[in-house]
Amino acid sequence: MTVKLKKSLPAQATPITVVDRASFPALAATLPDATRHWLATVGFTGAPDSHALVPSADGKLGQVFAGVGHIAQPFALSSLPLALPAGDYCLDGAGLALRADAAAMSWALGGYRFDLYKPAQREPATLWLKPGADAERGLALAAAIEAARDLVNTPAEHMGPAELSAAAKLLARQHGATFSEVVGDALLKKNFPSIHAVGRASVRSPRLIEVNWGNPKHPRLALVGKGVCFDSGGLNIKPGEGMRQMKKDMGGAANALALAGLIMAFKLPVRLQLLIPAVENSIAGNAYRPGDVIKTRKGLHIEIGNTDAEGRVILCDALAYAAESRPDLVIDLATLTGAARVALGAQLPALFAKHMDTARDLVDLGLKLEDPLWHMPLWAPYHAGIESSIGDIVNTGRSPLAGAINAALFLEDFLPRDQDWLHVDLFAWNDAARPGRPVGGEAQTIRTLLAYLEQRYAAA
Repeated sequence: MTVKLKKSLPAQATPITVVDRASFPALAATLPDATRHWLATVGFTGAPDSHALVPSADGKLGQVFAGVGHIAQPFALSSLPLALPAGDYCLDGAGLALRADAAAMSWALGGYRFDLYKPAQREPATLWLKPGADAERGLALAAAIEAARDLVNTPAEHMGPAELSAAAKLLARQHGATFSEVVGDALLKKNFPSIHAVGRASVRSPRLIEVNWGNPKHPRLALVGKGVCFDSGGLNIKPGEGMRQMKKDMGGAANALALAGLIMAFKLPVRLQLLIPAVENSIAGNAYRPGDVIKTRKGLHIEIGNTDAEGRVILCDALAYAAESRPDLVIDLATLTGAARVALGAQLPALFAKHMDTARDLVDLGLKLEDPLWHMPLWAPYHAGIESSIGDIVNTGRSPLAGAINAALFLEDFLPRDQDWLHVDLFAWNDAARPGRPVGGEAQTIRTLLAYLEQRYAAA
């Protein structure tokens, strides 16, 4: 564990003085001459994600100066755990008073490594903090983010529908929730035909995973996560480069599991239903085909324009099922379209919302928490582009334009018109390393969504 909580901090812990560019000159003027000259020699100015090691009189490490952007920055200390010499550290009172939740979360995530197959070469440094609600919240957020990253980073060989189901079952057990699943041909008997159609070609059975938790008297909240554990593209097979990272196509499910875990851990006053349609989009003699027409749980018929647009096909059954319980809010999280990535890049998930004011609140909250998402329109006139001549709807648009909007409009058809709904089209992957965010699987928007849900249901 890279962060430890204790009322009395270890005497041997090396103090870390936190500064930013603005506060450093005034602080530097109060330092001993030797320390001030040393910091000038090594060029330390308090820049974000920078640090300086200051030796003591006996030549050992005596103090660390760390630069941050601001005291609430969620990754304020993330550059330190793997950069500092192994050992114990604590925050001193000489510099900025870093928020305990930011300190705990940023340090924990700075020490994150996916080491299931490749042992870590060194242990990260340990930060000691005094216990309290803020520090514990930061650690809980870090643990949820790390769990989501682990799920996404695990190769499909070891993270198929059954393994994703096991992760959901474990989460349910940890929080006293109920777990159930519908597997294989039972999907047809239980009226989840579109989930079955996409997953039937795999030797690993498709399934709908369900977790329920909370007081029945509280408002019902439905979370739906796309769980395509590997996406070959099906018969519309992806090129090799496009298939390379398709272990991450269950990133929506990983993020939904992480958010559900936080909702239960923090005991939000909601009646939670978590749904994960989990499949592997494979190629075999019984694979679903371009041109097929599939009946869905809602009764709408989908014409398959492309088997590589499978995410929306499995989500539609789960969304229709969620709506049957008349939830106050439905949120789906999905690595759904390349079009969203073309429009917004890897760091900005696309948000689609029924209500403009909700979308604006979420965008503002995401910017404040540095867990961003960006509002995209549910532009109704584009619906004509996904209407089928032989079915009710087609899973691809007539042109490559507005692909993320087309996918969102497709999903919207499977919910009642008056159903409040948020759709997040995310990447679930860091394509470039930043402090606390190594290349690989990532949790996106869960801190922002959690904060929004806490505000929405505060008076419930």
